[in-house]
Amino acid sequence: MPTGREGFHAYTPAPMEGRLVLKNCSIFRADGRGRAGMAVVIEGGLIRRVGPDEEIPVLPGDWEVACRGRLVMPGLVDCHSHLVGDLVMPPSSELLLHPPHIRMEHERLLSSFVTPADVEVLSRHAMARALRSGVTLAVDHLSCPRDVRGGLEAMARSAEQLGMRLVASHCTHALDGDAQAVAQARANADFVRDQGSHPLVRGALGFHSSWTSGDALLGELRRSREVSGSPVIFHLSEGDHDLAITWAKHNQRVVPRLESFGLLGPLSVAAYARSVDDAESIRLAESGTCVALGPGAALLVEPSGRSLETLYGRQNLLGLGSAGHGNLWDALFVALGTSLGASRGSRLVDPDGVLVQLFSDGPAELCSRLFGMPSGTVEEGRLADLVVFDCVPALDPDSGQTPHMIGQLLRSRVAWTVVDGRVTVREGQVLGVDEVALAHDASLILSRLWAQARLPEPAPPPVPARRT
Repeated sequence: MPTGREGFHAYTPAPMEGRLVLKNCSIFRADGRGRAGMAVVIEGGLIRRVGPDEEIPVLPGDWEVACRGRLVMPGLVDCHSHLVGDLVMPPSSELLLHPPHIRMEHERLLSSFVTPADVEVLSRHAMARALRSGVTLAVDHLSCPRDVRGGLEAMARSAEQLGMRLVASHCTHALDGDAQAVAQARANADFVRDQGSHPLVRGALGFHSSWTSGDALLGELRRSREVSGSPVIFHLSEGDHDLAITWAKHNQRVVPRLESFGLLGPLSVAAYARSVDDAESIRLAESGTCVALGPGAALLVEPSGRSLETLYGRQNLLGLGSAGHGNLWDALFVALGTSLGASRGSRLVDPDGVLVQLFSDGPAELCSRLFGMPSGTVEEGRLADLVVFDCVPALDPDSGQTPHMIGQLLRSRVAWTVVDGRVTVREGQVLGVDEVALAHDASLILSRLWAQARLPEPAPPPVPARRT
């Protein structure tokens, strides 16, 4: 399998005769009311028709999916993922007890050994798992400093092979010097330029965070963004350490500093935002920046701030991200607990609204911005990124609504995943891959990386020679 730039080819969709027709399914409209006994027609990557099942026949050449009353919903969007990083450095209680700079050193050491060939294998494994959990778009932050462009291209190939929607950026930092950081940012910009209007994979500029980035790196990113108008992905106010180091070095808080470099805006995805105040929350909302909350990460690292309460209610565009700590369903479960805790403390008045914004509305708007097409609802003209759950919802006969929907979905298997109108998961199985073989190949790479990154034991002191 090619891993260098010479093996990178343009996306050519596989031929598919006829239409994809989801028969006898349950769907929900934007007002929250559901309808059973529906059919959805998909063609050319878009939802072409939605109507009562008996009104939409299956034509010769169609691919029929017998939903048997199961729920069809828009695909999930992981607004801030570390598909490779979550495998390379999974959460460890011992490591999480260390301060941020120690964790960062460990991450830097591990990522320094990662090659594009490693990225291709690891990202295929991670994407297969994501598709099987219903994720149709991942906004990813890759760390492959040995070959930034090669690593991003390897990830793009994996997305093409599996049929997953991807926005790929590099998690560049300046801890190894400004010259190396600027070179990595330029390699990231080259990848962004080469992607153009790829139907599944888009490039984005990326950097780690304010506390790890000097002015030279942020200035280079500003210039690249002014030329390309591309998305930018970064960690925003990771915690109190981010604020403290940024203030000590630059005499600014994080949000004003990044705003001064033109790095906020409607195509910016700012992860975490764990230490922002009310004024900064308003500035983020006015800029149109999408804030990708990582509640799983917030649960596992040192507590800092109340980002959910600060951001929600100020018209901020919010989304949910796995952030390298498990999958999106783990993040949703933690978000549920966080919003309920804040509501019980009278700091949040609408926990259900918070979950809808994080899980559905915000991610759909972000997907629409990034790919230039409406998404996020099962309606005609929307992107055909859909999931069929093994869940037959019970609808209230009067209101058409169903109680406890989030709770039902947390317990339901993803049966089918459709991305850009093409089936990627069929009855729980990812098409075209052997998932056990993918896991085996990934385990070999991870074992090697962990062995390479293992620090040698200090040599024992020399024993003085005995005099005779």
